[in-house]
Order: sequence, then C-alpha cells, then structure tokens
Amino acid sequence: MSSSVPSDRPIRIDNLQFVQPGTQSFSDWQAGGLDAVHITIAYHELFREMVSKVIAWNHWFEHQPKQIFHGRSADDVHKARASGRTAVFFGFQNPSPIEDDIGLVEVCHALGVRFMQLTYNNQSLLATGCYENQDTGLTRMGREVVAEMNRVGLVVDMSHSAERSTFEAIEHSVRPIAITHANPAAWFPAKRNKSDDLLKALAESSGMLGLSLYPHHLLDGTNCTLESFCQMAADTAEKIGVQSIGIGSDLCLGQPQSALEWMRSGRWTKIRDFGEGSADAPGFPDQPKWFQSGADFNNLDNGLKAVGFNEQERAAVLGENWLRFYEESFSPA
Repeated sequence: MSSSVPSDRPIRIDNLQFVQPGTQSFSDWQAGGLDAVHITIAYHELFREMVSKVIAWNHWFEHQPKQIFHGRSADDVHKARASGRTAVFFGFQNPSPIEDDIGLVEVCHALGVRFMQLTYNNQSLLATGCYENQDTGLTRMGREVVAEMNRVGLVVDMSHSAERSTFEAIEHSVRPIAITHANPAAWFPAKRNKSDDLLKALAESSGMLGLSLYPHHLLDGTNCTLESFCQMAADTAEKIGVQSIGIGSDLCLGQPQSALEWMRSGRWTKIRDFGEGSADAPGFPDQPKWFQSGADFNNLDNGLKAVGFNEQERAAVLGENWLRFYEESFSPA
C-alpha cells in the first residue's frame, strides 16, 4: 500500500517501535521516508543485559551503514535526511537497566539512550504502572531520577504509567515529558490509553503524545479503519493542539513469542502474563491492513489529509513535532 516518498517532503519520525532489526525493517523505514525511529532496547533487562542489546545494534550500524546509524541528537535527524538513511534512537520501556543506582542514568545517556519509561505496567522503584490497583505516584527515588534525567537529557516517558504517577511526573519534571505510544481513553478505554484531563496537562506543559497503532490500543483493534484512527488524531488535535501530537506506532514486527512473554512477564512472575487484553491470544496481534510496517507512513499522510489536516499540520504530526521535541530534550540542561 506504500508509494514512493518525495525527497523534499517534511521530516518523518516514528517515535516508538519494537521491531526485529534487519534489512527488511530498515528497507521499510526508507520506503516510508522515516528519517528517525525511536527503538525499544530494554524492558526488564538489567544494566549488563541492556548493554548486550547496544552491542547487537552496534553490529547493525557497522554492517548496514547505508541504511541506518545511531542517533543521539536532533542534528542526526537532519543528517539522516541528507544521507537518505534512518537515525535510530534508543529507549527503555522500564527503568530496569538503571537497577537501583541513580548514577546509571548518566551512563545510559552516554550510551545513547534518549527515552526511559518510569514504569512498564507494574509498580517500579520510580512510579506506578497502569495495571496496578493502587497508584501511589512518584516514589522518593522516582523524584530523584526524574531530576537526574532532566539534568542529563534523558526524556521521561510515561506511556505505561498510571494516572497519578503521570500527573506527578508532569508536575515534577522541569523539562517536558513524553507519552511516546498511547491514545485517548475517550476514543478507546484501554488501560494504557490516557484521560482527556491528563492529555491536557501534558500539552500545557509542552509535552508530546505519540499516537499508537498497536491494535490493543485501537478502537476495533486490528479492524480499526484508517479513517477512524485519523479522525481520532483530528479530535485530539482539536482538544490539545496539533503541536502536541506525533506518531509512536508501537510496531512489534518480526518478534518471536518469547519476546512477548518477556515484555509481559519478565522476572516478576512465574506465570505467563500477557496483559494488554491479549490473555486469550498469546501472539502479537495483527496490524491493521493499512499499517503493516514503517513503509505505510505514506498511508497515514493520506489519511490525515482526508480528515482535514492541511500540509503544515500533517508535517507536524508525522515528524516535525518530534523533531522540535528532540531539539529541546536531548542535550544536558
């Protein structure tokens, strides 16, 4: 369903994927005109386990230099555009890699990590996840880690966090935070989707929302239509401003069943916990037909146009907003 991408079109960024690295994924990014992708490299990994993922990605950077390179700054997005490549930015979906050592925040930033969620569904040492029954907000360590993340230029991501914890992260952080992959709960009330009050607070603090294309976050799941998704984007832009939204597709492609089990269960339980509404369907859900891979960013452009986004607004949602956020967020304070 994808088409060729004009060389003079605006910057495009997908600010969350968990795809299996390889030439097919990299080719899809180029086909969709993606100048940058924020890729998940850790869920429950401890520090040394996370480093092994960095080593694996370094292998790909070395052997596929014409397609990808490690992104560390907003300038690297422009570098990617000029060279016809994709800049890959690292992120964690859990604070596990910093273990219980605040000093590792700066070390992770030095390794090129630019986003870290304070929780992944469960309570962490820092905050409460969206699957817990009680939300106690940021912990003492959480407040200290947020301050350290602000200092070094590591973005606070609250995509899998509970509501009070997210409000407190917005209030405590002196730099704008991100919800890299979620949708409005008013459109579809998944546990991971966010209330209108929370999204308004996010926007008022200059934070960013990455709209998710993961089926468990979509109205009608795999059968969600392009029109429905793009109308939701339009409604969200009306509520919080077009400058506050981008795309964080949460694509999970080419991953084995073991990866899903690790995401959901990690080491915290002896049973397999799939969460995200997928307990009866243990595999990754099928993507909507109009968004099968990074190549289908072209379909998003067409869909946003069909529901009334003008050229400038589409450019903002598909990448320019994230680029501005990168410019403001990745350097030490």
